Amino acid sequence: MFCVIAVLVGANLLNNWFAPGAYVPTCVVAAAALLLIARWDGLTRADLGLDTAALYRGLRWASVLVGAVLAVLLVGLALPATREAFEDERAAGLTLGQLLWRVLVRVPVGTVLLEEVAFRGVLWAMVRRRRGTAWATTVSSLLFGLWHVLPSRGLSQVNTAAAVLGTGPAGRALSVAVGVVATTAAGVVLCELRRRSGSLLAPAALHWAVNGFGYVMAWAVPR
Repeated sequence: MFCVIAVLVGANLLNNWFAPGAYVPTCVVAAAALLLIARWDGLTRADLGLDTAALYRGLRWASVLVGAVLAVLLVGLALPATREAFEDERAAGLTLGQLLWRVLVRVPVGTVLLEEVAFRGVLWAMVRRRRGTAWATTVSSLLFGLWHVLPSRGLSQVNTAAAVLGTGPAGRALSVAVGVVATTAAGVVLCELRRRSGSLLAPAALHWAVNGFGYVMAWAVPR
């Protein structure tokens, strides 16, 4: 597991500090490295939720999950009480081409690919084989939360909902803490979805729907 964590630390630093412009290639290379580590560790495609039967099951789950997320987000966008949560400067200033790049390339080929392969694929399978499902979900979800420390640093300055925590040092620290707790909880949900579906495609579909449609809704708010 040390090798997996080393790859993730390296990818996180590259994506958030040293080479953010190479985000997608970094994620693809890191995901490939993790799959090689999994193979070296003796994990099979079935262990990772990537065998043929698992992919077919995942497709069935994906259609339902994507539709449900879209419906919930549309309701949230339509209601004045929740519309503020979609106000995010990172998406509002995008051109249509940039939006499509985020939704169709950066999110699925970058964010979702690496994070699902890492946290619900390789890490979850490694820990599950050694310590059982509960330990696998706990370890994976905690590490998933910590993975978001660096990306959460400036959240209170660009997201209207997060700005209520404050934009000073204390507010930024609080927004990071809230981000870590929220993504840890999201990790638990995604791990449980991985367990119930038996497929890595199911949590990947939910992950893409939340992030991808989230960008679309945030982009649409000021328009």
